Amino acid sequence: METDERKAATVFKAFCDENRIRILKLLRSGEKCACKLLEEVDVTQPTLSHHMKILCDSEIVVSRKDGKWTHYSISDDGVKRAKEYLEQLTTLAATCEDKSCCEK
Repeated sequence: METDERKAATVFKAFCDENRIRILKLLRSGEKCACKLLEEVDVTQPTLSHHMKILCDSEIVVSRKDGKWTHYSISDDGVKRAKEYLEQLTTLAATCEDKSCCEK
């Protein structure tokens, strides 16, 4: 699978904020309502919404509406894709594709 740079950047952006890391740690124990996340993470409701949008756009987190509340959980498929992106980007290539840079 060839890495889609834009999608990979979206995924890694999800991990680039302390509050989003806190949110992910809270979600490790299972689905949480936005109201519970607000109690645990010291941010305003609009700020939480911003973080949750980034996490959901990355597909690391999925949301579910229940009345006026939204519940969030970690997506197994999203986590698998993030691991694949990281592996693709950090695995050394077997051969140099552009030999001109290596020949002098």
